[in-house]
Amino acid sequence: MSRRPAAATPAFAVLDAAAVQYTAHSYEHDPRADSYGLEAAEALDVDPARVFKTLLVDLGETLAVGVVPVTGRLDLKGVARALGAKKAQLADPAVAERATGYVVGGISPLGQRRRLPTVVDASASDWETILVSAGRRGLEVELSPVDLVRLTAATLSPVAG
Repeated sequence: MSRRPAAATPAFAVLDAAAVQYTAHSYEHDPRADSYGLEAAEALDVDPARVFKTLLVDLGETLAVGVVPVTGRLDLKGVARALGAKKAQLADPAVAERATGYVVGGISPLGQRRRLPTVVDASASDWETILVSAGRRGLEVELSPVDLVRLTAATLSPVAG
């Protein structure tokens, strides 16, 4: 099992408490980058289909989390369907930051202020490990998709468009 990096985040506390194997990856974040996820894939020399972004959606009465490859878009109808909601829309960035305790571009599906319903795109199962934000820009965590689904109590469903 890897150890937390010096700049630990709540995501690492969750991983360490669960005693799962993970690898922390850091890189120098460029504030001018157009896409945080594609920047991470390039900086870490990882197939972008293995790097997943975390997006918050508003289901009307609650917020939820969608985790999809950075190469695609979140299918809002698919997320709503997977979570039994009538519709979903992307949450306002300020709302997402308040709800998770993380900044946009560094929102991790792990260690959020409160556990939200989560859907991980089914393509995660195609990989032995995937990378997700570890809670700040320039910091990713690589872990098994099985562990991610378990730790977030997520539904695995095709939600990438």
